This record gives sequence, C-alpha cells and structure tokens, in this order.
Amino acid sequence: MKLVMVNDCAFVGETLLKYMPPELEKQHIKRSRSFLSKTFGVAFKILRAKGDVYHTNYLLQDCYVANRLGKKPLIGHAHGSDLRISLNHFAWGRIVRHNLKHCDKILVSTPDILGIAKRYRKDAEYLPNPIDPKLFYPKPAFQKGKKKKVLIASDSNWSVKGTDIAIKALSKIKEVDVSIVQQGKDYDKTTALASSLGLNLKILPKVSHEKVNEYYWDADVVIDRFALGSLGMVSLEAIACGRPAIAYVSSEYPENKDFPLKDLKDEETIANTISNLPSDLWEKEHRFLKKYHDVKNIESRLLSIYEELAKR
Repeated sequence: MKLVMVNDCAFVGETLLKYMPPELEKQHIKRSRSFLSKTFGVAFKILRAKGDVYHTNYLLQDCYVANRLGKKPLIGHAHGSDLRISLNHFAWGRIVRHNLKHCDKILVSTPDILGIAKRYRKDAEYLPNPIDPKLFYPKPAFQKGKKKKVLIASDSNWSVKGTDIAIKALSKIKEVDVSIVQQGKDYDKTTALASSLGLNLKILPKVSHEKVNEYYWDADVVIDRFALGSLGMVSLEAIACGRPAIAYVSSEYPENKDFPLKDLKDEETIANTISNLPSDLWEKEHRFLKKYHDVKNIESRLLSIYEELAKR
C-alpha cells in the first residue's frame, strides 16, 4: 500500500510518517514559502501523485484540489484554524464545507473542534496528536533557584492562545522568571502588556522544531494556551520533556476526562496554581500523555483507517 500525505501542521504529519512501518510506501507533498509552491507547485504534485490512500492536513485548498482531482480514498485532517476560523470565512468557508462533505474520512486533531466537524460529518473522528519520542523526552531539571522558571512557548496570540491571560496571571507572582519565545501576531502587544504590569520577560529567539526541546528542559513549568479548552502541541511536548504544562483544558470535552488539571482559566487560579504547583502534577500529566498521545497507539489506529479505506 502507498500513502500520499499532503501538507503538514505542527510537524504532526512528519511525525506520523517517521514512525510508519517501513513496508508502507510513503510520499509527503510539502509546501514551501514560495508563491508558486503554495499554488501551482502543490497542485501539480498532487495531480502526479499515485497512491492507495491520500491524507491531507488542513481542510483548505490542498484538500480541495485533491478532492477535485479525484484522489480517492481521501482523508481530510482538520487541525484547528480551518474549522474554528476558515469555516466561517466568506470565501474559505465554501472550500472547508466542500471538503467536510466529500472526503472519505474526516479526522480532527483536538477535542474542541470535533463537535464542529460532526455538524457536517457524523463519522468524524478525533485522532490525538502524536509526540516524537526521539525529540521530546524527559531530562532532569537543573538545580532549582529561588525563582520558578516559567516558559511561554506558544505563539503570542490573544484570541487563540490567550497569551494576555498568561501575562496578567504571571504578573501577580513575585518569585518567577518568565521567558517568552519571540513569535506570534500579538508578540509586540504581549511585551507591551508585560512592561505595563511590571513583569520582566526574557526574550528567546524562535528556533527549529529540533531545538525547541532545549527551551522546555531549561524551564520549571511551561505555559500554553488559555482560550480553546484543549491541549496544544506546546503542552504535549513540554510534558514529554519532563516539565508540567499549565493550560486551559475544559471538562466539557470527554476526551479530557483523565487530564489532572482542568478548567484553569481565570488569572487568579492560574497564578495560584503556578505558585503552588502540585508535586505530582507532571507524573499525572505524563500518564495522560502516554495513554492518549503515544505515537505507536496513534499509528495503529491510523493504519487501521488506511486499510479500511483502501479496501473500499
């Protein structure tokens, strides 16, 4: 069987392909930043691709092109913004809805978008994001200082990540050293807010996916997002690296039932949790990670889906 994977999101596709069995023939059609690659280049590669199963990341133009070119069976894998934002866009919405209706299988990467997908496809399925164990694994923490080292590793984005909530919460804690990665559309607003609240930030340059683990290992606790109600890749990678993650994980979604820290959303509660971090928090978070985000378990389910579709 040959798998053709198109595009990627947060290295999810790359990680999935990396751990697929060697007997599965694989082709990964990636995008580059050039205009031609984003338009004609990818479309031409999809046209020429020959596979037994096609797996597209994001329910946007690549998925639409694959649909229109008759690439079947086709999996549409939603990763968040395509269903949270693009679905409601006057132009992109038509493309996303077409893909939801015409793909042979719909997968979603986080629990908060599963309900959106099921409005159009009752058979939509949640496939947890995998973590690459060769890149993200526990290391002992450095000797702890007087101040707790906190890392904000997700993009600065107030509406999606709730970075402003994190900054306001951290400004209430005295004994804390905060580092933030220089990325995201609201980065300047975030640093300005921190300055206005008297919170000093250590600015870290954005690094490659292969090197971000160093940032996690250098922290005592990692801050992720507070706006969506589901774990982002930052949380999963941090936990895999042996550091507790603080994020808003909603009890509304049954997929989150085993996560030890739920409904953490307001500034006071976030600040109190960071100041009085439970000693067993990481162990509990790591058990959740191993149960639901182990790459081997995810691969097993995905291979079953591929085989089911290839037999149709």
